[in-house]
Amino acid sequence: TRRRYDSSARRRQAEQNRRAILAAARDHFLQHGYAATTVPAVAGAVGISAETVYKAYGPKPALVRALWEHGLEGRGPVPAPERSDALSRSEPNPISLLRGWGQLAKEVSPEVSPIVLLIRDAAAHDAAMAVLRDEVDQQRRDRMRDNAERLDSHGWLQPGVDVDRATDLLWTYTSHELYELLVVKSGWSVDAYGDFICDSLIAALLGNPPRV
Repeated sequence: TRRRYDSSARRRQAEQNRRAILAAARDHFLQHGYAATTVPAVAGAVGISAETVYKAYGPKPALVRALWEHGLEGRGPVPAPERSDALSRSEPNPISLLRGWGQLAKEVSPEVSPIVLLIRDAAAHDAAMAVLRDEVDQQRRDRMRDNAERLDSHGWLQPGVDVDRATDLLWTYTSHELYELLVVKSGWSVDAYGDFICDSLIAALLGNPPRV
């Protein structure tokens, strides 16, 4: 019984450490930038050893990757990509589907966009970040193509918009650069940003059908 208790306690402590490491890493990266952030600095902010950080996540590029993956999950108990897929399978109305995707973008963007913008800037000087940047871009484009194909399979795309064009539009309107321009640089609220994504995608993909 004592061994089971100790094992459970160790697992809880390890998970607490992992959450604290990610929170501290996010703060350091976004405040000081990629180059100036070190694993020992992150460890010191948590009050643990650098070795513990390395064991939990690995070196600095792995920390950034973990932050990106964590941000993609959003804030709900079910990861955002899973909720997006479930919505795609169950929603019979294309307007409601696009509004649902827009709401997920509104939820996820504040979590993941600052990290992706960090990756983009660091990629100019760091080979590992350049590799991660390309992976991030390809992963998002692949998901947008899947979404475009779902819209097309139901016959919902307006005339003149094929799967390739729909992919480009989805990829553009959900881009981290758009979040940067509107929220970070122009001071839009996240709600206004999310509404803009929804309305723009409906107009571009469906051709301004009646609002629901």
